[in-house]
Amino acid sequence: MREILGRRRRLRFRRKERTARLDAAVTFAVEWNWPVLPGAGLRATTRTTAGAACSCPDPECAVPGAHPYDPGLLAATTDERMIRWWWTRRPDAPVVLATGAGAPCAVSLPALAGARALAALDATGMRLGPVVATPTRWSILVAPYDLERLGELLYAKDSVPSSLRFHGEGGYLLLPPSVAGTGQVRWERAPLAGSARPWLPDVEAVVDALVEASTSTPGGESRLAY
Repeated sequence: MREILGRRRRLRFRRKERTARLDAAVTFAVEWNWPVLPGAGLRATTRTTAGAACSCPDPECAVPGAHPYDPGLLAATTDERMIRWWWTRRPDAPVVLATGAGAPCAVSLPALAGARALAALDATGMRLGPVVATPTRWSILVAPYDLERLGELLYAKDSVPSSLRFHGEGGYLLLPPSVAGTGQVRWERAPLAGSARPWLPDVEAVVDALVEASTSTPGGESRLAY
């Protein structure tokens, strides 16, 4: 009897997880006007294990479960009917945000450097928007920027750590409550409840702190951990 109850609880939890991804995707797309699509996901047999295999055909996939595959990134949409159709067919699929071109952009860095950067920004009283975290990387969501603007910002720096990643137009980012090969994707700083659309800082306001945190964190300047 105990085994049957345990199995029922696991099934209820799994159904709740699947519903949460669909609900999140609808919120992002319909309420916030963020274009999303289902990510590649993980193979069912290794879905929650570290180093899990990606469902895409590449056996050496560097970001298992954490990238677009089928459909491709250009399919990202805010259409509710399409989103419900996708996640009805693939309820375990992670939620991928297509960044840039009017949608939020992001800057990501190793988790330890990310924690230091947030502490530094908080100390200055900087207003931040949502922050996405995985066990290995944190991503600060920022207002849309174009490559020319970003290039001017980075050109003015003495150096830019290779561990920093910029998610602009043509890029993407996994959003909560997805699961990737590195583990659970969560909000380190969640959007304010009831927000019509989350507020986002300009990239200029945060980039100095992110560069400094990455440079000063041991291994943060050159380590590119997914």
